[in-house]
Amino acid sequence: MTSARRKAAEAMERTDVVIEVLDARLPAASSNPMIHELRLFRQRPCLKLLNKSDLADPEATRAWLDYFNAQPGVKAVAISCKKAGEVARIPSLCKSLAPHRNDGTKPLRVMIMGIPNVGKSTLMNALAKRKVAAVGDEPAVTKSQQRIDLSSQFTLTDTPGMMWPKIDHDEDGYMLAASHAIGRNAVIDEEVAEFLAHILLQRYPDYLAARYKQDVSKLDGMGVLEAIATRRGFRLPNRSGRGGELDIERAALTLLQDYRDGILGRVTLETPESRTDMLARAATLSDTSTAETKTPEND
Repeated sequence: MTSARRKAAEAMERTDVVIEVLDARLPAASSNPMIHELRLFRQRPCLKLLNKSDLADPEATRAWLDYFNAQPGVKAVAISCKKAGEVARIPSLCKSLAPHRNDGTKPLRVMIMGIPNVGKSTLMNALAKRKVAAVGDEPAVTKSQQRIDLSSQFTLTDTPGMMWPKIDHDEDGYMLAASHAIGRNAVIDEEVAEFLAHILLQRYPDYLAARYKQDVSKLDGMGVLEAIATRRGFRLPNRSGRGGELDIERAALTLLQDYRDGILGRVTLETPESRTDMLARAATLSDTSTAETKTPEND
C-alpha cells in the first residue's frame, strides 16, 4: 500500500480530474481518506461515482448524492458500471470539472481510484469498450497502474485498489468486509454476518423475512443466522454422521452472498444521518476513554 500510495501521488501530479469509485451501498465507508488527502494536496476536482447503485436503496442514494454534491470541487453521480448508457456520461462529466482542458490543445487526463472490489476495472473496460483490465469478485485484482488513451483528447490511468493502513471505526470494517472489499482471510465471517444481520433488522426486516421465510421481529443478529441455518438445514456432522449443531458459518456465508448479489433487495448499509450518528458516538467514546486515563497529576 505504501508503494501504491507513492505511485498514485506521482500520477496525480499529472492528472486533471480524479474519478473516485465508491460502493453505493456504503459510500462513506468505501471512501479512502488517503485519496481525499492526495486530491486536496494537488487541488484536483473529483467525480465521485456511486457504483452498484442498482443494488443500493434509491432513497439513501439520493441522500448521499445531495451530501457529496454540496462539497466543493466534487460532482457525484450514481451509476452501474455494467450499464453502457450510464458509463457513457462519464467523459462529459469529467470535462465539466476541468473546463481549462476544453480548448483541444491537450488531452483531459483522468485518474480512476478507489478501494478494492468497487468496480474500477469494470468501469475501465466499459469506458475503453474492450477488456483492458482484469475483473474478479475478489479484492485486489488490479496489481499495477495502467494508462489507456480513449481518444486524442481523453486519457485514463487505472490504479490498484488502495486500502488505508488503519480503519478507525469497527463499523466501517464490518461494512467493508460484508461488501467484500476486505478478503476473507482478514475477517471472521460469522462476526461480519451478525453485524450485517443487525443492520438489516433495523432497516430492512421485511427483506429478511421474505428471503428466509422467518418471523424476524424478535430476533437479534445471531438469531437471524440461527434461523437461516435451521430453515436451510445447515448442521455440522457429528460422530453418528447425522446432523449435529447448527452450522453458523454456512448460514453466515449464505447471508453475506445474498447481500452481495442483491438477492435480499436494494440495501444500503449507511446513510448520511447514520454516518453522523456513528461518528458522534465514536467521538463520545474517545472523550470518555481519554478522561478515564487521566491521572490527578495530569489534571
